[in-house]
Amino acid sequence: MKKVRRAVLIGVYLLTILFHFPAVAADEPAISARSAILMDRASRRVLWKKDEHRRQPIASTTKIITALLALEHGGEADRITVSRAAAETEGSSIWLEEGEIKTLGELLYGLMLRSGNDAAAAIAAHIGGSSEEFVSLMNRRALALGAKDTRYANPHGLPGGEQYSTAHDQALIACEALENSRFREIIATPVCTISWPGQPWDRIMSNQNRLLELYPGGDGVKTGWTKEAGRCFVGSATRERWQLVCVLLDAPQMWEDAALLLDYGYGHFRQQKIFAQNNIICTAEVVKGSRRAEVAPGEDLYLALQPDEGAQLSYRIVLDEPLTAPLAAGERVGAAEVYLQEQLLGRVGLIAAGPVARKSIFRYLKLLFDTLLYGGLTA
Repeated sequence: MKKVRRAVLIGVYLLTILFHFPAVAADEPAISARSAILMDRASRRVLWKKDEHRRQPIASTTKIITALLALEHGGEADRITVSRAAAETEGSSIWLEEGEIKTLGELLYGLMLRSGNDAAAAIAAHIGGSSEEFVSLMNRRALALGAKDTRYANPHGLPGGEQYSTAHDQALIACEALENSRFREIIATPVCTISWPGQPWDRIMSNQNRLLELYPGGDGVKTGWTKEAGRCFVGSATRERWQLVCVLLDAPQMWEDAALLLDYGYGHFRQQKIFAQNNIICTAEVVKGSRRAEVAPGEDLYLALQPDEGAQLSYRIVLDEPLTAPLAAGERVGAAEVYLQEQLLGRVGLIAAGPVARKSIFRYLKLLFDTLLYGGLTA
C-alpha cells in the first residue's frame, strides 16, 4: 500500500531550549565581499547574507567538491599515474611530473593545502576516467545538494568554459563536505610532506588558509583567487562543537570579512538542542500491532537561535501512514519539523523507540468475540 504522509500539529513543549542569552551588539557586519553568506552547518540555517544568490566565478573554492568526490568515490591508497595533461595544468601546482605515481591521499593534501591545479586534474582523471566525466559528476552532486545556481567546467576553478556558482550554493556544498571526517582532517592540517621522486627533498605542503591561525576555532575550508573571480574564501570555525560556515566571493579583505561574519554569528546566535536522540515525543497507532509505537528522534537536532526566537518556535510531527506491524526498534517512522513562524528551520528523522509485534491470533479472536457478543448492545 502506498504510504501517505499525515501531518499532526503539536504545541511548543520544549521549554528547555530557552536558555540565557548574553547581550549582543546591534551592528551589522560591514564586509568588502561582493556576495557572502554565513550558515549554521548542522541545520543549514542562513544567519547572514549579502547578494547570496549572485552567480559569479569562484576560483579554487571549486576544489571543495573535487575533494569531496575523491573521498566518496576513491580510496586514499589508490595509486595514480600522473598524465602529461595533469602535469602541464597551469596556475598553482604541487609540481607533479608526467609519469610520477602518487597516492590519492597525497594528491588530496596537495589539492586542499597547496591548491594544486595539477593535483585536481590528476584526481579528476582517476575518479571520473576523464576530466569531462568528472565534471559531469561534480554538477550532478552539486544539484543533488540543492546547489541549483552552480555549474562547473573543470575540477580546479581556472577560467574557461561556462562555470559559476553562488555564495549560497558554495555554503551548501561546504556544509556537506564538512560532514566527512577525513575532509575535516585534511583541510585543518597546517603542513604536510609528500614525496618527490628524483629530487633530494620532499614537497612541503603548507596550508594557505590563514584563518586557522588568525581566528579562534578556525578549522577550514578553502581559499581561491583568479583575476576574474577576485579573492574568494570558504571558511569555517567551531566553538563548543558548534560549527559555522562563511562564504566570501570577490572579497578584497577576505580575512577581515571572515572574522566579522563569524563574530556576528557567535555573538548574535546560540546553538540550542531542540530534540534529543531517543527521547520519546509521542506515540502512534500501528496497524495490526500489539500496542502503539513510541516515537523518538533518531538523532539530536540543534538549531542556531537568536535570544527572542525560542518562544516563537512551533513543531510538526509528520508520520508515515500506515505504520504496520511488525515494527523494528530503530525503524524510521516519519520526521519532526521545527518552524520559526512559517520558515522551516530544521528537520529530524523519527524512529520507533522499541519493537512493536503483530497481534496474536488469540487477540484477534477475542476482539471478534467481543464484537459479536457486545457489538449490538446499547447503553
